[in-house]
Amino acid sequence: MTSGIVGGMSVSPLLETSPRATTDEGWRRDFHWRWAAQAAGELGTAVGYSALPMVAVLVLGASDFQVSFLSVLSSVVGMALALPLGPWIEFHRKRPVMIGADLLRFASTASVPVAAYLGQLTYAHLCVVAIVRMVATLAFNAASTADLKRLVPASHRAEANSRFETTLWTANTVGPPVGGVLVSWLGATASLAVDAVSFLASAFAIRRLRTAEPPRPQRSADHHWAGEFLAGWRHILAHRGLAKLFFNALVFGGCIMASAPLTTVFMLRDRGFSAWQYGLSFGLSAVAGIAGSLLVKPLLRRFGQRRTLLASGAGRNLWLAFTPLAAAGTPGLVLITVSQLLLLLFVGVFNPLFATYRMTASDDAYMSRVMMAWSISTKTVQPMFIAAAGALAAATSARTALLVLSGTLLLSTALLPWRDA
Repeated sequence: MTSGIVGGMSVSPLLETSPRATTDEGWRRDFHWRWAAQAAGELGTAVGYSALPMVAVLVLGASDFQVSFLSVLSSVVGMALALPLGPWIEFHRKRPVMIGADLLRFASTASVPVAAYLGQLTYAHLCVVAIVRMVATLAFNAASTADLKRLVPASHRAEANSRFETTLWTANTVGPPVGGVLVSWLGATASLAVDAVSFLASAFAIRRLRTAEPPRPQRSADHHWAGEFLAGWRHILAHRGLAKLFFNALVFGGCIMASAPLTTVFMLRDRGFSAWQYGLSFGLSAVAGIAGSLLVKPLLRRFGQRRTLLASGAGRNLWLAFTPLAAAGTPGLVLITVSQLLLLLFVGVFNPLFATYRMTASDDAYMSRVMMAWSISTKTVQPMFIAAAGALAAATSARTALLVLSGTLLLSTALLPWRDA
């Protein structure tokens, strides 16, 4: 990406001057190991999708409240514990943090099937594992993005992020059905065992990186702990284009997460679709995310980064509105499926370009804190959207709530960096 996308933000020249960055064979070799680490982690997480709640229900007989509380507890406590890690990660080497986070996730996840096998598994154990996994995941993501930015030259970042996006969508298409089969054949903790091994594989791949990490950022002499905690948010808001994308991402993510349970209610209860029709609709649409990520490179070549970023960002906001307009029967099912396909197609294009923009617009000395601030904000805002949309649906209908979410998405198009990209 060229410096023009930065919009005046000072960006560290480390990538441009480091001997690593000029050794094409070195960074490409390391990138393939990073890609392998990401693929292993994503596939394991997809196979273990919803595994902890499933274990809580099938093994421990947990109540509805306990299952919900497990998710809330891991989010709230995990974010509180991860917040001070942002500054610490920023001023330390990133790869040891990533390996340590992977090993922590391996140990905590593997402890569940071991404890279940020994007959010692408890609900409190699951709560601790959920919190540890949340903290480790936030730490890994903060360190990973900073390391990837310094590993991959600016002109190749969009392509690198598109490969990661393709891997993400592929894992999430294949992983959940595989996890379901494992649980059916081998029991509720089987998918967690696969998830645990995937973190070990990720740590091994990261350990294979050979290029040296660049010098760590240095703390200023007058640094203050409170200022360091908030530095990620301050850095985001100080960059006009990045701030717009930040708020756009919060609204988009909130609306999409809030629409998921409402779409389930709308399709199964209000429109009378069967469970297999519901599963088919969303199973097919996941393939569109893969297709979108594969289109990034040719679209960049033809239209350039700015136009592709803005067009795909606006395009992903258009399609949710068709879901609440669908009638019962085959035409309605086709309409919902096509709208989901188009939504995820545009998401698959947008996400790698958005990640590239965020990388380039964030100074090297703030990248980990920017990622931590972004992740914490996302995990805070999304439950608010879900709760608000659920309350609106209870007061009106799932269809009305979906229409409101669709309108909110359309309005959020104004938050894209139209003049700042």
